[in-house]
Amino acid sequence: MWGGELLKVMVVDDDMTARKIIGLYVRENGYEPVFAKNGVDAIEKLASNEVALIVSDLNMPYMDGIELARHLKNDRAFQALPILMLTTENDDKERKQAVAAGVDAYMAKPVTAEAVGAVINELLQHRRNI
Repeated sequence: MWGGELLKVMVVDDDMTARKIIGLYVRENGYEPVFAKNGVDAIEKLASNEVALIVSDLNMPYMDGIELARHLKNDRAFQALPILMLTTENDDKERKQAVAAGVDAYMAKPVTAEAVGAVINELLQHRRNI
């Protein structure tokens, strides 16, 4: 919490079930989830939602997670926004592409609420210390 309000965490995934599950994990860890279906939807929703962090899938239609990360890291308004890539892709190629695009943390599914919460907390703590 900053200023007494729950911090918002945007969950970006084209799969509704995955959005709901990750949203539950976000809520269980004390944050308010905001949902987007893909990168384009996320950018539109960022205009009206102040979020502290983004949890994004990699493979999505219209704008995937890597394109979203590149877009945000090249925008002065969002370049400090931490991004956690949460995906089924677990090989070095995708991980390296994500890191090169500006992703701050990369996790392969399946994950637990505790693991997701630990990474979110670490990323937000780092952001507060900057």
